[in-house]
Amino acid sequence: MSRRPSPPPELPGFSYLEPLGTGGFADVFLYEQQMPRRRVAVKVLLADRIASASVQEFADEANVMAMLSTHPAIVTIYQAGVAGDGRPYLVMEYCPRPNLQMRSRKEPFSVAEALRVGIQVAGAVETAHRAGVLHRDIKPANILVTEYNRPALTDFGIASTTGAVSEATGMSIPWSPPESFADPPQSGLRSDVYALGATLYTLLSGRSPFERQGERNTGADLMERIERAPLPPLSRADVPGSLQRVLERSMAKKQDERYPSAVAFARALQKVQIELAHSVTPIDIVDEHPVAEAEEDDGDGLTRVRGVVSIEPDAGHTRPSATTRPSFGPAGPMFVAQSSAPDSVDETVRRADPSSEPDDDRTMLRGPQVVPAHATPPQLATTPSAPQTTEAPASPRSRRGLWIGLGSAAAVLAIVGGVIGLNAVVAQLNTQPDPQETAVEEKPQEVIPTAVPTVTELAGTRAGGDVTFTWTNPAPDDGDGYIVMQVSLSGESDPVTTEETTFTIQNAPAGEVCVDVLLRRSNGQASQPARGCVT
Repeated sequence: MSRRPSPPPELPGFSYLEPLGTGGFADVFLYEQQMPRRRVAVKVLLADRIASASVQEFADEANVMAMLSTHPAIVTIYQAGVAGDGRPYLVMEYCPRPNLQMRSRKEPFSVAEALRVGIQVAGAVETAHRAGVLHRDIKPANILVTEYNRPALTDFGIASTTGAVSEATGMSIPWSPPESFADPPQSGLRSDVYALGATLYTLLSGRSPFERQGERNTGADLMERIERAPLPPLSRADVPGSLQRVLERSMAKKQDERYPSAVAFARALQKVQIELAHSVTPIDIVDEHPVAEAEEDDGDGLTRVRGVVSIEPDAGHTRPSATTRPSFGPAGPMFVAQSSAPDSVDETVRRADPSSEPDDDRTMLRGPQVVPAHATPPQLATTPSAPQTTEAPASPRSRRGLWIGLGSAAAVLAIVGGVIGLNAVVAQLNTQPDPQETAVEEKPQEVIPTAVPTVTELAGTRAGGDVTFTWTNPAPDDGDGYIVMQVSLSGESDPVTTEETTFTIQNAPAGEVCVDVLLRRSNGQASQPARGCVT
């Protein structure tokens, strides 16, 4: 085996700085690129892996990440090559902060931050799926944090095409779905949805979903619980029942009982944000057909679809060791792997005996990804497109209020003939600083749910096949808008935004039709939902 970490290679145009971590198949080093000048992470394949199929897998990882790295929640690949000593390498975006596994171990995430991160990463996974790529190893350790405090998904070393595959992988046991332990193992779009739910559960609880404190947590123990035990409830008073239900559905034992896609999972999290009166985090999706997606999204403003210029991997496979055959699904032609593949490249450490000690990072074929030990825990920032703001303090009066008060004072003084006294008052008021100009800038904080009034007089009428709902804004303000969600038995309904106090459902189903309406201020605050129904 190679000495760890291996010696850093000499790369033209780069200056070596320090090691960042070691993995089962590669080492990661910090370099400084000379032109343009910036710090980068360089992942270098181990010398004793060069003769194996890992070299081609390493190249495939570079192609997959280059194709997807335009997404704001996926680590950017700058370039790839072969060093002078023959070792392949990837030059990647340097994420200096601790990964989400390290953060959650120190302290569980707040509900607001976990929801934001879950939506942002789900957008990245949906983008990968639309490009025909399964990640297959989503877990907190594979979500890094950029210098701008945004989550960034990495480690596509065992990614494959989106056709259901049946081959052994290095997917980590604590976040793996039951079908990954089948014979033969299976994975598909809903396998990544399961891992997204398991990752969000970990951020909220500080441990993997089926890890039990004070009990044995070997790989075999975890596999048995994942296959048979119900998902333990999150023992947190601030976690609403709706969020627990979202996690339970995303991690259902049967694949067809889970959310059908990563974007459906993200939209379920958005509904929880609306319920809690949080600012709604947009879903960023990079798609090669943005026009069609925009029409499908109904312009609700909560899903941002961008085009992508794809750098295609070798045609016909993502993992060269797997033979493929064409398959056709809802998204068009796909490729299905038919044979097993050797171990894949990953920034993780192989354990000598994975069943000997409990650890959240235990994997079937590998261990935890290693990141800089000196980095400090971040606080992930809210996405810029959906900022949270605080209302101005109620006690200081605005300049307009001062002039209203001044007018009242003038009337009183005029009655008693105090014209000179009025001039003195004017001079004194004009010397006072404007509270809006001198107020100390406040940091954003969680919105108070009662700050925005609930709409009133919500009622519906049916005309032919259409149902129209109307409502009243009890306290209109500039920039007010409304979020409308049709209520169905399945609970599935995309939120729609409107500036009108009316909403029409065309070709409405027979029987009772209901909607939830929320008043949303221009600063992002939202009211509690009001429900109206019509038969």
